[in-house]
Amino acid sequence: MGDDDIRDEAVEAWRAAGTYVSTPEGRVFVRDVPARSHDGSPPLLVVHGFPTNSFDFRPVLDRLSEHRRVVLIDQLGFGLSDKPDRRYGIHLHADTIQAVAAHLRLHTVDLLTHDMGDSVGGELLARSLEGRSDFTVRRRVLTNGSIYLDLAQLTVGQQLLMSLPDEAADLIERDGYLASLANTMADPEHAPREELDPQWALLCHDGGERLLPRTIRYLEDRRAEERRYTGAIEEHPSELGVVWGTEDPIAVVAMTDRLAAARPHVRVTRLEGVGHYPMVEAPDRFAEAVLRYLDPTD
Repeated sequence: MGDDDIRDEAVEAWRAAGTYVSTPEGRVFVRDVPARSHDGSPPLLVVHGFPTNSFDFRPVLDRLSEHRRVVLIDQLGFGLSDKPDRRYGIHLHADTIQAVAAHLRLHTVDLLTHDMGDSVGGELLARSLEGRSDFTVRRRVLTNGSIYLDLAQLTVGQQLLMSLPDEAADLIERDGYLASLANTMADPEHAPREELDPQWALLCHDGGERLLPRTIRYLEDRRAEERRYTGAIEEHPSELGVVWGTEDPIAVVAMTDRLAAARPHVRVTRLEGVGHYPMVEAPDRFAEAVLRYLDPTD
C-alpha cells in the first residue's frame, strides 16, 4: 500500500498534520505538536506500542499539548513510517528515536511510553545511564506494557506470529485484526470504532500487515536482554509515574505491584475498568493521570 492508497479520512488528516524525518534506515513519520499555551515544560516524547502506532494517542493529544510541545513518532515498520526490509527490534527503535530527537534538537524531554514502547524506553534509559544519550529524561510515565515478561499473558495471535518465519505472508484480515485489538480492551463490544477502524489503513500502509512476524521480534530482544530494559526502568533517576488499565489481559496489573516493590516511592494510578489501551478507552482519565505525574503539585 503506497502513499496514495490510504482512503481513511482520519488517517489522511493525521498524516497531513505530520512530517517526515529521514534516518539511516528510512523515513520516520512525526507529529510535532506545539503547546497551545507553553508553561515552560520540556517536550513530551511519546513512544507507541505493538502492533499499532502514534495514532493511539489521538484521543489525548489536545489535552497533552495544552501546555507543552508533544512529539509522537511512528517507529519504522509501523503506521506511516517506512517499512525497510530488515529485522526489527528494540535497538533499532531506540536508534530511530535518538535520530529524530537529534533532528528536532530535543535536549530535555518527558517520556510517555506504552506496550512495546515501555521496552524501547527502557533501552533509552539504559543508554542514558551509560552516558550514551543525547537528551535528558526529566520525568516519565509508563503505561500497560510487558515490563516483566514472565507475567505477560501473550495472546494466541501473538504466539502464532512469534512462531512464523520472517518472510512476509498474507495472514491478516481486516475484521480479525480489529477484533484482536478490541479484545485487549476491557469492553470489546463497545470499543471506539472511530479509533479502531483507521488502524487497518495504518497497518496496511506500504504493506505493513505483511511485516507482523518481523515487527513482533522485539519480544525476542525482551527475553535476551530482560534485565537491561527492566533494570533501567526500575533504576533510572528520573521521576516515574505509572498509569495502568487494570483489565489488561496481556500486560496484567500485577506488573505494577512488582514494579512498586522494585522501585520505592513509585507513583501508580490504576484505571479501573480499563484494558490495554487506556488512552483510547478512557482518554480523560488517562490524560488527567499522565499530566498529574508530569506536573506534580505536591
